[in-house]
Amino acid sequence: MCVKPLPKRSAKKLQLLQPLAAPRGLTAQLVARLTADITSGKLSPGSRLPTEQEMIAATGVSRTVIREAVAALRADGLVITRQGVGAFVADRVRRPFRVDFDEHSPLREVLNVMELRTGAEVEAAGLCAERAAPAQLKKIVEHYQAIEGAIERGDNAVEEDFAFHCAIADGTGNPQFRRFLEYLGRFIIPRRTVWGSTKPAARRVDLRTFQREHKDILDAIKAGAAEDARAAMQRHLLNSRRRYEVIAAEQRAAKDPPNASDTRVSS
Repeated sequence: MCVKPLPKRSAKKLQLLQPLAAPRGLTAQLVARLTADITSGKLSPGSRLPTEQEMIAATGVSRTVIREAVAALRADGLVITRQGVGAFVADRVRRPFRVDFDEHSPLREVLNVMELRTGAEVEAAGLCAERAAPAQLKKIVEHYQAIEGAIERGDNAVEEDFAFHCAIADGTGNPQFRRFLEYLGRFIIPRRTVWGSTKPAARRVDLRTFQREHKDILDAIKAGAAEDARAAMQRHLLNSRRRYEVIAAEQRAAKDPPNASDTRVSS
């Protein structure tokens, strides 16, 4: 591979050589910036990335964050590393699929991810109903019961809910469904992001609604009714999105109440 040094004049233009802002995940931010600089051509194939010391000085992050970001880019095929020499942009670059999403993401991003997961999880529920082995069904029941226990304790049941959906993915017999959910991570259950200042009593009502919908999914899977399982999962995810949209609208209204002078009386 032909090694090209980083042009001094272009260094200030690179997105990666700018301070990163907390609190969003610093590694994710740096990966996003490096990816943008590489796929836009600011860092051309064969170019050497700035050294760890240069990136630390420019971004204000730790050596650990730098190394995690470079490792993520190497896994995506965007960079290669040469021991004792440094990291270089790969000769053949294609933009990887990535969902930049965490607890600080705007609600619109939360809802976008929920739409994305709907197609995969609806099909997963149907395949699970058709294919799940007894041991896999037992796991789904156990995770359903774990959600119930979390609700009784007054917890938000995020971890338990995620495990329930992953167990359904496992029941398909296709490991790609589980990998997809794990790629999106626990933020596919966006209660921490959406609920905010929602009162505990209202949260408990929502959790009970979620659990009734989980029961419908579970019953259909246990009965081996693939189409019923798909329909139940679709209802659950669509209803969840609608509930979160209502909460988001209420939060926006609370932050930006209408001006009294703008109020009009309609007949």
